[in-house]
Formats: sequence, structure tokens, C-alpha cells
Amino acid sequence: MTAGRPRQVQVQPFPSNRRVVTAAMRAGRRRMPMYGLIDADVTTANRLLAGHDPPWSQTAFVVASVARAAAAHPEVHAYRNWRGQLVTHQHVDVATMVEISTPQGPFAIPHVLRDADIRAVPELTAELRQVKRDPSASLSSRWLERAAPAATRIPGTLPAMYAVMARSVAARQRVGTVAVTAVGMFAGGAGLGITPLTVMSLEVIVGGMSQRPRVIDGQVIVRDVLDLTLAIDHNVVDGAPAARFGAEFRALLESAAVISPPN
Repeated sequence: MTAGRPRQVQVQPFPSNRRVVTAAMRAGRRRMPMYGLIDADVTTANRLLAGHDPPWSQTAFVVASVARAAAAHPEVHAYRNWRGQLVTHQHVDVATMVEISTPQGPFAIPHVLRDADIRAVPELTAELRQVKRDPSASLSSRWLERAAPAATRIPGTLPAMYAVMARSVAARQRVGTVAVTAVGMFAGGAGLGITPLTVMSLEVIVGGMSQRPRVIDGQVIVRDVLDLTLAIDHNVVDGAPAARFGAEFRALLESAAVISPPN
């Protein structure tokens, strides 16, 4: 024991926004995730994103890429409804995280980018930055501000809410069909993130980015490489379709097809 050092603890209420997160983690316990760990050369994408003032968002680029891949492989974000039937979507709504300021400190809210499979990166960038500046622009933020404190005090409310999100077709139209989250801010450099599935059948976890050697046309060149983890519910899709989706997603990232100028 160090002389003169106070040994005290602080006990305070568990924040309501964290209760929402822990309830989401519990909601995914029945899902059987299979994980794909991939890295993608995003050198071309980074150059194109940085070529605008202000630069376009890398999150928007990842969202647009995963949305187009999911639209081509709708089975990876399918789910089962209350009757046990398989529901697939002809559109892709992506729920991603936007960090905002709250009275309890910084908190990441889920914001749904609707029809992300047919929207351009600059449009998605503008929407994300608008939510960052004004959280009230997001329905999720307004719900957290108004309903979360009360919902966390009523036993059973959050589990029921997430059960509805997981099975109800009407609810899924509101909360999104694919999730994209980022853990790269937790540490510098490369790194993969592993998180459990919650409501969505498909989640993309964006990890760290670093410069690494790649063989390009027989030459070793230093490139920008982004680490990503794909989590897909094995209850609704097999490994082969999931692998085809992963291959297309990676190809979209490396070609920067969603932001490349037309030939």
C-alpha cells in the first residue's frame, strides 16, 4: 500500500444509455454468428475520399460498399419473423454508429442510413455529419433522449423491444437490415474487432487501418490496408453464400467502385 494514497470507490447509477447497449447484447444470444476476418487494400479509396474538400467519410464509403454487396446477396441480411418464415429485403438500410455528446458523456447512437445501396458516398457523408452536428436529426437520438430513461426503469421493457425489432417486419423497416460499427478508434494501427450479433443478421465491424506491403504487378508496394470483421447469422445463411458476399464486399472496397468516377 502506498502511503498517503486514498483508497476509495465511487458508486453511482448505471447510465441508461449503457443499459440500452447491454440489452442489445442480450438480444443476440440466440443468434449463431460465423465470422469472417478480412483485410482490404483501400489505398485507391483513401485517395479518392481525400480528393474532396472536406474529405468524404470513410464510414460512408464502407456503408455504401457493404450495402451494394448485401443488395447483390440478400440472403446474408435475411431473418425469421414471428411465424418462423424467412424474410428477405429488396432494399438495404444500414444502421451505423455516430458518436454524440450527452449529459452522461460521449455516446454512440445508431443512425439508419436508408436505401444505402442506391445512394452516393457524398450524400451519405452529408447525412452522417448532419447527425453529428445535430443529433436530433436522427430518430434514434430522439428516442434515446425521450424514451430510454423510462424504458430502462421498467423491467422487461428493453428485452421486449429488442424481441420486436428482431422478428417484426414493420419494426425492421425502421431499425435497418444491416449494421456497421467501428472499433478502430480504440487503438492505433491495424486490428480486428469481434462483437456479438444483436438484432441484425449481418454486422460489419470496421477495425484499424495501417500501411502494409502488398504485391502489385510483381512489385512490393506499401498500401493502406483496412481490417474488417464480418459477422453473419448462421441460422439463416450457409457459409458458401456468406463467402460470396464477403468476396464481393472486399472487391468493392479495393476497387473503390462506389466512388470511382465513370470511365
